[in-house]
Amino acid sequence: MLKLLPDLKDCDILADKAYGTKEIRTYLHDQSARYTIPPKVNTKQPWPFDKETYKRRNVIVRFFNRLKEFRRAETRYDKRDDSFLAFVMVAAICVAFGILHI
Repeated sequence: MLKLLPDLKDCDILADKAYGTKEIRTYLHDQSARYTIPPKVNTKQPWPFDKETYKRRNVIVRFFNRLKEFRRAETRYDKRDDSFLAFVMVAAICVAFGILHI
């Protein structure tokens, strides 16, 4: 499954506890990606992570939840990738400027 991911060299990855497996963290380390993933409570050897960076993750989550308010972006009615991407970009601009519906 991890081989399906694109090249993550020099990327910053923010993820929740579900993605904190040793396999995923090793893959990210081998790809030279920087990651912020908190360990699960029952982890025997917890790893350090930047708590302040992780707290700001909610901004990204809220942004994608706002994008889902646009039904066309959530359910993907477009057949072509470029049409879908264009609408997602328009929806992202609307979210950024506080315009809820187009």
